[in-house]
Amino acid sequence: MRRPWCLLIILSIGFVGHETRHILPEVPDVLHPPVPDILLGQDNETVVLDGMDPEVSPGLFQGDMAMTNEIYNYWRVGLKWEVFPDKLWKNGVVPYAISPLYDPTDHVTIYKAIRTLNFMTCVRFVPWNGKAKDYLLIWPIKYPKGCWSFVGKYGGTQIVSLQPPDDSGPNCLGTEGRAIHELMHALGVFHEQSRWDRDKFVKIHTDNIVPRYKSNFDKQSLENTTYSFEYDYNSIMHYGRYYFSKAKGKPTITSKMAGVKQLGQRKAMSKGDCLKLNDLYGCLDNPKLKKKYYNICNFLGV
Repeated sequence: MRRPWCLLIILSIGFVGHETRHILPEVPDVLHPPVPDILLGQDNETVVLDGMDPEVSPGLFQGDMAMTNEIYNYWRVGLKWEVFPDKLWKNGVVPYAISPLYDPTDHVTIYKAIRTLNFMTCVRFVPWNGKAKDYLLIWPIKYPKGCWSFVGKYGGTQIVSLQPPDDSGPNCLGTEGRAIHELMHALGVFHEQSRWDRDKFVKIHTDNIVPRYKSNFDKQSLENTTYSFEYDYNSIMHYGRYYFSKAKGKPTITSKMAGVKQLGQRKAMSKGDCLKLNDLYGCLDNPKLKKKYYNICNFLGV
């Protein structure tokens, strides 16, 4: 990602309805988010992936995660703050700004995602005050287009790309679900099916995966995995059945448990997502808050 960017004065609108002017970077149409070496040097075959799902099309690690070699080599930093403490948003406060390029309807969808996370967890997304060094800049990047994010706090102006609806479909903003997915990546959460224990719960159909993307189905190491909560088929962070499939109708991941028909969804946080995120940011450490957030997660989680 190129830095520094040129500066541009834009209008930022806060939740309470007041308007304040801040100086934000001008974001170029083309960015080069990092990918680990494991994805480099592979053939550049052109493939159509899952109807070009907007979480798949960016071509980053596991489709939508911008990740350096350092993070990849340690893996699951989202649950190992002692490895990379600087990846945790301090005190659970996440300053953010939203691009003025979005239509009002898209702004509302993004706000719904932010308000959901603010209500269901002790994490606090707050409008950027123009001074905080580290903040999220939600922007419709043209290349790589789609839905993508860094994992955890990257530092400085940190892009979360959410492609708005167009003639091809809703992309990342049909509902607030995909925005929540990418914001959870930005908070440090990985995909559910990459858990070390996932092979007890799902089967990976390697023969059905586009060869160059087989590494996207890697799982974390045992020492970097925690088991505070059970495997969650319904997680908003779980792959769908056909992600990175090389042919229509050929599943790349299926459940080993009888009766599980759906893998993943992009509607809302599941109960498990809600609890894991609260646990990740210490929201459950206080007994009173623990009761509050357990009730919220169980009542509002899908």
